[in-house]
Amino acid sequence: MTPALKLTLLLGAAALLACQPGGSENAKIEPSAPEQVETVQINPNVKILTDGALAGTQGYDIIESLTTEIGPRLAGTPEEARAREWGVAKMKDIGLSNVRIEPFTINGWERGVETGMIISPYPQKIYLTALGGSVATPSGGVEADVVYFPTFEDLKNAPEGGLDGKIAYISGRMEKAPDGAGYGPANQKRRSGATEAAKRGAVAVLIRSVGTDSHRFPHTGQMRYADDVKKIPIAALSAPDADQMDRMFAKDQDVRVKIELGPRAVGDRPSGNVVGEIVGSEKPDEIILIGGHLDSWDLGTGAVDDGAGIGISLGAAKVIIDSGLQPKRTIRVVMFGAEEVGLLGGFAYVEAHKGKDLANHILASESDFGAGKVYELRSGLKGGDAFIGELHSQIAALGIEKSTAQTNGGPDIGPMFDEGVPAIRLQQDGTDYFDLHHTPDDTMDKIDKDDVAQNVAAWTAMVWTASETDYDFRGMN
Repeated sequence: MTPALKLTLLLGAAALLACQPGGSENAKIEPSAPEQVETVQINPNVKILTDGALAGTQGYDIIESLTTEIGPRLAGTPEEARAREWGVAKMKDIGLSNVRIEPFTINGWERGVETGMIISPYPQKIYLTALGGSVATPSGGVEADVVYFPTFEDLKNAPEGGLDGKIAYISGRMEKAPDGAGYGPANQKRRSGATEAAKRGAVAVLIRSVGTDSHRFPHTGQMRYADDVKKIPIAALSAPDADQMDRMFAKDQDVRVKIELGPRAVGDRPSGNVVGEIVGSEKPDEIILIGGHLDSWDLGTGAVDDGAGIGISLGAAKVIIDSGLQPKRTIRVVMFGAEEVGLLGGFAYVEAHKGKDLANHILASESDFGAGKVYELRSGLKGGDAFIGELHSQIAALGIEKSTAQTNGGPDIGPMFDEGVPAIRLQQDGTDYFDLHHTPDDTMDKIDKDDVAQNVAAWTAMVWTASETDYDFRGMN
């Protein structure tokens, strides 16, 4: 346990429940008349840091800067390149050391024309968008009868050859959950729908957007082709347009659609990770890595996905630097590139650091689930219950519970987690995250200052506690 200061908090029962829904690992209840007194062990430096984060707008200001000055930043585009330069300048301005870009190359992809029409039985425009990596339709589009599949499993169970010359339409709603648990199952149609439909002879695919909103904004996102299957175009419909199609099929109508998509592969393009550090005072070779991903889809300005993660992680570093406190271990902040198109920044980071300092990474965590309040602490440590208890005691007052759910630390952390880097995650409330995710609606006005401040406070407390503890993270993993 690190040195701590006992702070006596005299709270009424209602206030106690509001501030500490999960209790505290280090809390103990002592009798006191006429009410009980909870004694919580809180590190005095953590108190300084969290107070500074809650009173400030460090993270919010960074998100605002990124989304306003750069805007959309699709992987491999000039906009993502400008974002990297922005990231370097921002890190240097905040006071990070060893700031650099670690470049890598990706296969570029650009969006083109996107139009859709129901030709029959009820002619009308539909709102759609190509999925990332999709091929284009023939010039002038493709018009065909539509075959309806209520779920992706229904398509997979259909016989091969049954869709010759047809457009497959895959419906299926995604359920809301604070941790986004419905995303994985719903995302199967986006990831593999084109391959499964092509196996059965389809000429194109439409899917209900992988999202939880009812807005007329389609959700994009990366898809994948199998190497040995013909590539066919695939697009996502907005939820209201998917509802229209569902109603027509519910009436046993024959539906015919025309779509035109103009995306194209553009060959090798530059991307990169932006890296900066607060060098540790006693154990500079031991690295705690935090970050978010810098790229975004091109439809919105990438505020919740993942400008928020950039602001939260870099904001935590700014709070520490501004406080004048010096962590014992090195805090490394990474803005990962090209996450949206396949976690390419995460994989590139592992390749760049394997055999060098990856073995010195003692803990890693990514913020990539919007800007909702952190409500839960999740561990990817196999033997880290004692540390998780210590950390929870420092963040419980922020309304954060301790969970038994496991984590790999976040999307871009996954590749290094697989290489043995210990990970934890501060789980945010993402109940509404998939209302905005990968749509034109992902913009700065969806960011709440107070929620971001709570995130920054939690991340600052986590980073500082991990830096100061005597626990051997590698040893307990």
